[in-house]
Amino acid sequence: MKREVLLKIKRLIDIIVAISVLFLSLPITFATAVAIYSEDRGPIFFKQKRVGLKGKEFILIKFRSMKVNNLPPEEVGQVREEHPLVTRVGRIIRRYHIDEIPQMISVLRGDMSLVGPRATLPSQVKSYDSFQKRRLNMKPGITGWAQVNGNTLLDWSDRIRLDVWYIENWSLKLDLYIIIKTLNTIFFGEHINEKALREAIEYENYTRGSS
Repeated sequence: MKREVLLKIKRLIDIIVAISVLFLSLPITFATAVAIYSEDRGPIFFKQKRVGLKGKEFILIKFRSMKVNNLPPEEVGQVREEHPLVTRVGRIIRRYHIDEIPQMISVLRGDMSLVGPRATLPSQVKSYDSFQKRRLNMKPGITGWAQVNGNTLLDWSDRIRLDVWYIENWSLKLDLYIIIKTLNTIFFGEHINEKALREAIEYENYTRGSS
């Protein structure tokens, strides 16, 4: 089946799942909103400009899991549950990926997909080389190959390598596998998949060597 047809099927699945999740998660959404506001009376949602398919910019929305701050992303650094800016509620919703639920709105809008590369910052894209720009050849996802094979335990260069490998090897079967692995990550935490990382590095070396 042609890639164009498969991508249309992927989009249909995105719409069906996003609507279902937004509806079924209403009780969790309400409880999360109350908990976030009750902790520090700050905004419920975190909004940030991100870059998606072919460099198109959009506003990403998540439940706020960090203290309100004006620090640039470079200064904040890699955010994990133990980060000093992460709130008590934030640690819980990040651990179980509840903070990602509002991104289903971006999926419905067509800015994101259920599975794909992590939506990146404009400042990061400016420093991409030709290989890394391949990361923009698919819509960003709520979950993805990098997220289920190490995610925040990896540095950005490795996460980009994994994302590019995913795009070059994409299939609906791979998407289903990633969704299943995402559930495993939610329940058992993040772990680096050395085999997946090695394959991504080998693919990058091959691609750069043949260009």
